[in-house]
Amino acid sequence: MLDDRVWARLLRLMQRPPGGFPVAALIRPPDAAAGEDASTWLERAREAARHGPLGHHTHWTSPTHARPTGNESEAGARVLAEGRWLGEQGLAPSVFCGGGWYTDAAVAAACATLGYADCTPRAAMPAYLGPNERWAELRVPARVQVAGTELVAVPTTHSVGDLVRALARPGGLRVDVVHAYFHDTDLLDARRRRALAAALRVLALRRAPARLDEVAARVAADAPEVAWDAIARGGTVPGPQ
Repeated sequence: MLDDRVWARLLRLMQRPPGGFPVAALIRPPDAAAGEDASTWLERAREAARHGPLGHHTHWTSPTHARPTGNESEAGARVLAEGRWLGEQGLAPSVFCGGGWYTDAAVAAACATLGYADCTPRAAMPAYLGPNERWAELRVPARVQVAGTELVAVPTTHSVGDLVRALARPGGLRVDVVHAYFHDTDLLDARRRRALAAALRVLALRRAPARLDEVAARVAADAPEVAWDAIARGGTVPGPQ
């Protein structure tokens, strides 16, 4: 958001989305400790919201380190604090994704409190995560019961590379609701940029484009219920007593 070259590419993509798929901008609030410019960030966040769904993305450690490092107990509180700050700036994010795909019950409950749909659950475990690292596994949209509340979840199903490979195979998509992600910095790489555009144009021949927040609204109305414990993965598992 604060790199001029990245922002120019992202804005162009949002204004002319390949295949007609609206681009949701899930953005991390500016980090004052790292010297990030809040005024420029707010200007660009408001512009992004004019072109598609606006989302909240949390880095728990630093701008360059997404997952928590020794402060997991504070993860949910951080989401709440950031979400309230975004509201104070006149922004209204509707979706959320945890940095590095991190989530736990407190983070999920914070998202429900803020009225977000959560896109942190993944259809498959990210390859770089270790077996005890926390994430959530979900293949289809659902209403997740967590901490006495309900969280709408629209899982992230594909990276750009995953999507390209799935589209190249007959029956390779395997899910009705396709939610692909990319990082804004990917747009600086011409090869990745072309792959994203081509994949979305082909996907438009197989799936109807829809806004992420509109998908979430349909989920809230009629998706199946699932317990948080059924999708939570990783973390320390207590041994037998």
